[in-house]
Amino acid sequence: MNSAVSEPVLIGIDWGTSSLRAFLIGAGGEVLDSVSSPEGIMHVPDGDFEAVFANLVGQWMTKARLPVLASGMITSRNGWVETPYETVPLGADDLARALVPHRTACGVELSFITGVTTEHESGPDVMRGEETQIIGASALGMSDGVFVMPGTHSKWIRVVDGRIEDYATYMTGEIFSALRGHTILGALIEDGPFSAEGFKQGVTAGLKERSSLLHDLFHVRTLPLMGKIAPTMVADYLSGLLIGAEISAGADRGNKDGRVTIIGRNDLADRYETALGIAGVDSRRAPDDIVAMGHFLIARSAGLLL
Repeated sequence: MNSAVSEPVLIGIDWGTSSLRAFLIGAGGEVLDSVSSPEGIMHVPDGDFEAVFANLVGQWMTKARLPVLASGMITSRNGWVETPYETVPLGADDLARALVPHRTACGVELSFITGVTTEHESGPDVMRGEETQIIGASALGMSDGVFVMPGTHSKWIRVVDGRIEDYATYMTGEIFSALRGHTILGALIEDGPFSAEGFKQGVTAGLKERSSLLHDLFHVRTLPLMGKIAPTMVADYLSGLLIGAEISAGADRGNKDGRVTIIGRNDLADRYETALGIAGVDSRRAPDDIVAMGHFLIARSAGLLL
């Protein structure tokens, strides 16, 4: 921590399904220190979230009694405290008013950022954690446009004046895993280095106008069967096909300026950047620690900062 830059005013925790990150946040919203752990909500022994919390941020709590905000799947039915969903449209002020306070057995006060829901003709949609990242983006000149958050369940979010107007979830990552590991499509897949050509071919197929994904998926089997692509290209072709189909549906969701902001910090985000380029869509990347700025803005709106 560099105290010459700023004194800490907040602890923010982004607690997901498979991992978590905690941030010591300064008076300007900057990250002074951070720690991470593989102890996502599905990997906490006996559901002892309080013990994980104490081990993770105890060093920061001993120096000052800082306010704590937590976001993500930690507020789900399988998490520490289940919170209700707020309905779009909403911004930092709305999430601040909806904070759910909690007091640990050790007397530490923390607040949970609730999830967000929207209703579409086909049914409801929900998210937990992504809303905090979107709020953080608004402080970095990214207060309007379409955002994509690649993952097991990718989110496409439309933002207007720093407020989440609407969003949709795509099960792309989970479908990829299921198809590769539990269907005949995986039979001809051979492991190998990333195949840019296989991925590009898949993306192009997924983007085709009037394409039929359920039909096109069978080509993941027939292309290597007929020697059209090498077995080491198949996995990346499948990945590209699914991501291309997702972009075809998601990239135009109220996208007025034609640009998509990618929020992600791994090679999956790199794939989306490549795929968007193939689709002719301009894209940019948000910083890795954007969620910490979201914690800061929501805490400030709630009047929690010292």
